[in-house]
Formats: sequence, structure tokens, C-alpha cells
Amino acid sequence: MPDTSDTTDVATRERRISRTFVALADTLVDDFDIAEFLDLLTTRTVELLSVAAAGVILLAPDGKLEVLSSTSRNADLLEQFAVEVDSGPCIECVRTGTPVTYADLETGARRWPRFAAAAAECGFRGAHAVPMRLRGQTIGALSLLGAEPGALDGDQVGLGQALADVATIAILQQRSIEVNDRLTTQLQTALDSRVVIEQAKGVLAERGGLTMDEAFSALRGQARAQRQRLVDLARAVVTGAADFDAVLARAHGPGH
Repeated sequence: MPDTSDTTDVATRERRISRTFVALADTLVDDFDIAEFLDLLTTRTVELLSVAAAGVILLAPDGKLEVLSSTSRNADLLEQFAVEVDSGPCIECVRTGTPVTYADLETGARRWPRFAAAAAECGFRGAHAVPMRLRGQTIGALSLLGAEPGALDGDQVGLGQALADVATIAILQQRSIEVNDRLTTQLQTALDSRVVIEQAKGVLAERGGLTMDEAFSALRGQARAQRQRLVDLARAVVTGAADFDAVLARAHGPGH
């Protein structure tokens, strides 16, 4: 009777891989959390690639590198150290946008002496990093750490890069959503401000017998004199909380 254990193991692994990609791709949710997302990425990476630890380093908007996820305390300490000294496979991976691998960090001691020493202290002997990139834009790196020396085979490297790729797409998509939300909020705020200012102009025009241009001039002049935001003063005028005599006095005042 044929041994079906290997076939079962392969099928189980394929299901785990499939479910991982589905989970990583599912970012169109209201409660998307980047920390939770990256924790999922690193945890599943360790499980699927059989590495000792994994971490994510991302480029912040100001260009600085930030460690945003690690599967163990030692991995976090090592990645934080790499960022601090600006050295190591993960840092080079982010800078070049290409995979970097060292099966045995002892051979990389000459290239990254401080990183190699720190890795040994943290219990890691091998280090690999795949870029998180899309169309030439590199946003970070997925770091893969081994407790023993050893190269990743082609399938492992390919799967690691695929995980990094889908995570990159998800992160950039989420950033795009956030930018669009901010732009929408800013536009709505601008529209709301304009409505309030127009209402205030109308109140001043009626109360002071002014034209709309004269009313706006008075409103603007008082806001500048009081070092107050125009929309805040306009809101006070609309609600009746403003000093109308002071505002109207500027309708035909010097320089206005």
C-alpha cells in the first residue's frame, strides 16, 4: 500500500501557504492594523520557511529605517542594532532593493563585523533578507534569521520573496487609502470653512450695512490683528460670540 504521508504533508503545506496569502491580501477592512498585519507576516514566514526568526524593517516617510515587527526578542534586538549601526544584510537589502543572503555569518564577519558579532550573541548564525518592493520602489525588507548556518533553497527564497511582495502591495494599498482619506478630510474641512466664512460675511454685511467685499475685509483685518484663524473668527461671528463693534470698525479702517 502506497505511503500517503508525504502527499498529505504537501497538501497541508499548500493549504497553509494559500491561507497565508489570502490573509495577507485581505487589507480592505475597516479595522486594518499594520502591527497585526506585520505580526501575521513574520509569524507565518517562520512557520512556512522553517527559519528561527523573522523581522520587518520599513522605511519611514522621513527616510529613516524602523523595526516594526520581530518574532522574538533576540531578533528584535538584532534588527534594532542593525538599524542603529546601519549595517547588516537587512540594511543592505533595503538600500539596494535586492535579496541579500549569508548562509554563515562567520564568513560575513569581515563585511559586517559588528552585525555578525551581535548576531552570534543573539543566537543567530545565518541571515537572509528579501526586499519589500514594487516596481522599483523599495519600502523595506523581510529579514530571515537562522539559528544554524545554512543556505535557503530556491523554493524557500522564492516563497519568502512572494510573501514580501504581497505584503508590500498590501501596505502600499493601505497607505494609498490613508492618503486619499486625508485628502478627502482636508477637502471637506476646506469646504466647511468656506461655508462658515461666507455665512459670517453675510452676518456682517447685514449688521453693518456693508458689501460682501467690505464684510470680508473687516473679517480678515480683525483676524490678522488678533492673530486668530479666519475660520475661527468667522465661526464666532456666526454664533454671535464675536466683538461685532471691533470687527465692523475695520470695515473702512486703514489698510483695509
